[in-house]
Formats: sequence, C-alpha cells, structure tokens
Amino acid sequence: MGRILNQVGCAALLGFAILPGIGFAADPVPPVVTEGKTASNVDNTAINNRDKYAGNKTPADQFNTKEDRKLLAAVRRSVVHDKSLSMMAHNIKIMVDAGVVTLRGPVKTADEKSQVEKIVQAVNGVSSINNSLDVKTN
Repeated sequence: MGRILNQVGCAALLGFAILPGIGFAADPVPPVVTEGKTASNVDNTAINNRDKYAGNKTPADQFNTKEDRKLLAAVRRSVVHDKSLSMMAHNIKIMVDAGVVTLRGPVKTADEKSQVEKIVQAVNGVSSINNSLDVKTN
C-alpha cells in the first residue's frame, strides 16, 4: 500500500494521473502563446523545409572560425536586444562567413526586414549582408 501511495504522490507532483487499467497519463499541456497567437499559428515549418532543401546553408553549416563565431554572437546580440523587433525577427537564422552575414527566416513586415538589415550593418566587422528574410503574409 505504501508503494502505491508513493507512486500516486510522485505522479501528483509531476502532473500525472493514474488511470485505472491504463497507468500514468499526463495532464494536457496548454499551448504556448506568443504575441497573442498559439504555437500552431506561428509554425515556420514550411519556410524551414524550403531553406533546408533549396541548397541553402543553415545555421548547422555555420563556419567555425573564431572570427565568424564572434561576429555571429555580436550580430545575434544586436538583433535580440532591439526590443522594437517582433519575436519572429528575434528568431531569424543568422549565418556568418568571413564577414558576410546571411539572414533567413520570417519577419512581420517589410519595415522590420529593413530594420533588421540596418541593425546588422551597424555591427563592427560585417562586410556585407545577404538579406533573404521573408515577410510573413498570414
């Protein structure tokens, strides 16, 4: 009996319920809400798949020189610290190759796309920008 109570107590602490004949079942997890939208509404899977299969480099292909890593960190920091940008813009893909910065992913507006480019251009060490950001239309 103590063993069953221990399992029930642990399950309650972890947010599980013991269902007769089934065992443990997790409580439903509420959807993540970002800027008034649920996670399913801010899904960028189609854009990510397009980038993955179009022969484009992804952040996983990032060159690993010390200079590229430092510049990438500075660019990312500049983008994330600009609180006028949307969450979408804060999460864009950024790749660096010998001072050339490639930007890819969705942003909310054409103005935001331009703003991100201006922010990146202001970072010391950026020689040029390949701005492949997409304006999200829905």
